[in-house]
Amino acid sequence: MRGKSDQHSKLGYLARAGITRNVFFAGVVSLLMDVSSEMVYPLVPLFLSNVLGASKSAIGVIEGLAEATASLLKVSSGALSDRLGKRKLLMVIGYGVSTLSRPILAVSGAWSHVLGARLVDRFGKGIRTAPRDAIIAESTDKKNLGLAFGFHRAMDTAGAALGPAIAFGLLYYLAGNIRAVFWASAIPGIVAMTAIIFFIKEKKGATPKAAQQTEFSLKTLLRDLPFRNYLIVIAVFSLGNFSDAFLILRAEQLGIAHELIPIVYLVFNIIYAAISVPIGRMADRIGLRRVVLAGLVYCAVIYTGFAVATTPAHIWILFPLYGVYKGLTDGVQRAYMASITPPDKKATSFGAYHTMTGLGALPASIIAGWLWDARGAHIAFLYGASLAAIAAMIFALSVDGDRLRA
Repeated sequence: MRGKSDQHSKLGYLARAGITRNVFFAGVVSLLMDVSSEMVYPLVPLFLSNVLGASKSAIGVIEGLAEATASLLKVSSGALSDRLGKRKLLMVIGYGVSTLSRPILAVSGAWSHVLGARLVDRFGKGIRTAPRDAIIAESTDKKNLGLAFGFHRAMDTAGAALGPAIAFGLLYYLAGNIRAVFWASAIPGIVAMTAIIFFIKEKKGATPKAAQQTEFSLKTLLRDLPFRNYLIVIAVFSLGNFSDAFLILRAEQLGIAHELIPIVYLVFNIIYAAISVPIGRMADRIGLRRVVLAGLVYCAVIYTGFAVATTPAHIWILFPLYGVYKGLTDGVQRAYMASITPPDKKATSFGAYHTMTGLGALPASIIAGWLWDARGAHIAFLYGASLAAIAAMIFALSVDGDRLRA
């Protein structure tokens, strides 16, 4: 009884701070799933390159196709969620499908098998992401959107920090057996599914009946000027925002030992998790739009840093700074999206947003891989920096901030 009372006390404190029950447990679920994902993610590019002999271009194709697969589903999943009002069911299905990808990865014997595992994983992500973000938005007062999404990203990233740490420990204990780590990564995914079933409470009538009867389409949303302009900015930015796998490969190229890669990635995620809530609070106070712009500019600076880096010491500096960039962008960009879209189209708008970011990741990762193989890593990162700078200029000049006081 005491444990249950303590839990209610903690949730009451969080609610007073602006974090509702659904936001809290959505964060817990994401923490668990990111433990699962990040036990795997830092090791996949090394597994592909060193065990399966894949080229940088092949890695770019794998990561790009994986993100595109997720993206193609996100807008449809979001629209379906708005029409049916079934956020929780789609979350369970999505997290379950992603968990099934871990055994596929563990038995992979060629880079095409890894591609299959990544496609299954991203298929699940495509189903769950928009309904989950809609639940967070619907469960939060508008004045606390930055805080809520910042908290969610902090929890998500705490899992992303724990995942590499667990992977590092397992690699040490299992004498470098990467496949065993892939098998173990399925466990937190199963726990995440269980947490959704028992702790996420879907609001009855969250989707108005009129909205359920509406034929949702991207065309309808694109009539909204602030939404359309923001989507253009995200599209340009995403064309240069290639997979983080290239950061890991850059760390290896500059001399970071394989067994230390999960630690470098851990440091990045610790910083990301630590600043997400403070950044969210700050964005609610000074304006979400200002912080989104700062994140785009900062991305250009960080990618330039990776382009000119020459020693392992630079990597140990750049990865924490990259964590600051993620804290400035991930949660705040989503909060800004929530603030400029109608209540009855939250999941659809999030689906369109995530679709645009993922579809951009396909050419971004392919181009980065090709540039790396043809011209070198520094050109690939300068390409990403250039697109981030262009997106920042477009955002500063064209995004209508009238709906949101910035």
